[in-house]
Amino acid sequence: MNIVICIKYVPDAQADLTFSESDNTTDRLGVEGLLSELDEYAIEAGLKLVEGAVGPDGAASTVTVLTVGPDRAADAIKKALQMGANAGVHVNDEAIHGSDAVATSLILAQAIKKIGIPDLVLTGMASTDGAMGVVPAMLAERLGLPQVTLASEVTVEGETVTIRRDGDLASETITASLPALVSVTDQINEPRYPSFKGIMAAKKKPVETWSLADLGVDAALVGLGAAWTTVESFAKRPPRVKGQIVTDEGEGGTRLAEFLTAQKFA
Repeated sequence: MNIVICIKYVPDAQADLTFSESDNTTDRLGVEGLLSELDEYAIEAGLKLVEGAVGPDGAASTVTVLTVGPDRAADAIKKALQMGANAGVHVNDEAIHGSDAVATSLILAQAIKKIGIPDLVLTGMASTDGAMGVVPAMLAERLGLPQVTLASEVTVEGETVTIRRDGDLASETITASLPALVSVTDQINEPRYPSFKGIMAAKKKPVETWSLADLGVDAALVGLGAAWTTVESFAKRPPRVKGQIVTDEGEGGTRLAEFLTAQKFA
């Protein structure tokens, strides 16, 4: 079985996140970044599926991670390789800056076609920066693959993938024929930590870097100029103000109700 896992390098949620003043895009260079936490669940799911599995010709199963982003996005691939992935592909081109979900899905689709359509494409449920959650569906459409999304459990048997999707009132079991695309939730597993052996082994694993030209993608179709949505303006969050202490001398409830009404909470 061959699996391609789409991953993303995102700004650390604990950092002071902001936008670039030059073009109102997310500042990915002025803050620390890391592999999107939600993508770690997809990596773990892929690794569990291939562990001990071999193809019909006796060939070992492989996991390839794919990312689109600037130079520092290589750190996301590095983490995935340390976890156990076999190889990485990094699509890096200045023209990609400012791309939206539509353009990102185009780039990912062309990269996967260049890698070779695998048995399974895995993604997280969303990125932790954009949090749109639409790229998996767009990617499946571009690749012409069936999509089964928001999996809390995934198994592969023969030429069929089966997932369990947990809702508020019920759980659904959904199957699709391979090749297919599956997105997973953060309820599917507990991602492993890279071991010392994995960290050392990752240094010898192959990583390819491709440009838009390598993929045959017209630069005019991606980037900020081609984005369907743009940020018009932004402002820093106002500083927190000191709270008001109400001493209850028999009228605390009334004063609280007045406060809530004044703030339009009631």
